[in-house]
Amino acid sequence: MAASAQASSPSGGRPSIVRIELEELLKLSGPVVLARLGIMTMGLSDAIVVGRFSAEQLSFHALAWAPTAVVLTMAIGLLSGVQVMTARAIGEGRRDQTGAVLRRGMVYGAWIGLVSMAVLAILGPPGLHLLGLEPRLADGAAPVVVVFSLSLPTYVVACAATFWLEALSKPTPAMLIMWGANLVNLVLLILLVPGTFGLPAHGAVGAAWSTFGARAFLLVGLVTYIATMKEAGALGVFRKPERDRVNERTQRQVGYGAGVSNFFEVAAFSSMNVIAGWIGGLAVAAWTVVLNVTALVFMVPLGLSTATAVLVGRAYGAREHAGVLRAGALGFSLTTAFGVVASLAIWPSAGLIAQAYTTDPAVIAAASGALVVACLFFLTDALQVVTAQALRARGDVWAPSVTHLASYVVVMMPLAWWLAIPRGMGIAGLVWAVVAASLVSAGLLLTRFWTLGLREG
Repeated sequence: MAASAQASSPSGGRPSIVRIELEELLKLSGPVVLARLGIMTMGLSDAIVVGRFSAEQLSFHALAWAPTAVVLTMAIGLLSGVQVMTARAIGEGRRDQTGAVLRRGMVYGAWIGLVSMAVLAILGPPGLHLLGLEPRLADGAAPVVVVFSLSLPTYVVACAATFWLEALSKPTPAMLIMWGANLVNLVLLILLVPGTFGLPAHGAVGAAWSTFGARAFLLVGLVTYIATMKEAGALGVFRKPERDRVNERTQRQVGYGAGVSNFFEVAAFSSMNVIAGWIGGLAVAAWTVVLNVTALVFMVPLGLSTATAVLVGRAYGAREHAGVLRAGALGFSLTTAFGVVASLAIWPSAGLIAQAYTTDPAVIAAASGALVVACLFFLTDALQVVTAQALRARGDVWAPSVTHLASYVVVMMPLAWWLAIPRGMGIAGLVWAVVAASLVSAGLLLTRFWTLGLREG
């Protein structure tokens, strides 16, 4: 690697631009990936503690998380403009204006979080009963949805702060604070879910309150760090920004595209929980295991998508079209390598992974078989999220949204229902539908990225 880099350098002694950007991508993506893994570890801890307490409570938790995930990921997507506009400002040489991006993002995030909380708390419980679920499942999940909704405002604002730090190439503090939040979550889970030290057992509701406490810790930690940064003043963190309607509108528009895209994708995946619920409680528990493992794997490409978008956004802000393509190629290459490794690692260990979630033999059998099939979409699912974020960073806001609508709503949802229920494939049918949708999404988005790059070049 070093030899080829030097050979491609004009001086023969300095590393090539590819090697420099690859090192920067790795340096940025490492902490970002660990931070995203921290998010999923929190969910993993919830699933394991609740699942070992009660398979029924795990079903309540999973069904409550389905509508919560739709609202939450759409809200977070609306804030993706913080990351993109911060990276572009740095590429344009306007680092002192990044504080204005943060301030707009946090105010915007507070409003989004409050509205999201109200919508989920009011519509979530009755919505569960309208999905055709067994009354027992809907009744058990309803109070969990309400508690989940209470933590949305703090988490959404925390995400705005995290995106800003990552775009500044300061992802490590956010990562460390996220893992501190994991520790808070774990302690609360042990206390509240099974009932420890004489406390009553709260099951899935206790897990939702644990999430509330962890997210509050996350926001306080991030705000404290940003406020005490040495360069906070120079970045404009404490300065009320002048009105910049063009950048304000652009920041919102990037978020609109990402929010709509996230809504389509997560709503489609949440609908899979509903289809599993139509099959039965056992199917919900097994699908929860598969979805949790898949989401855990997904955190790595999600982190790579952030690092790739930062490099693409900087190159786009600096009007370096070759740099945009180069950053995209590096991100896609790393993502491909990870997707292959993840599939090869999980395939032979699917049974052991399922046993970590539950002791129910029927759930273990169903989940392990579905996990084997899931290994077929880890690569394409990873590529589609990295490519979508790279497109947004280079100003193509709506193409990922249209692609996700076509792939996950038009293709995956009806295919999942048809394979799982009329065809009688059960959980395996759900997974095969994801395989097809991810392949369509990745193919369309990669074609779009390279077509735009070659056209501009």
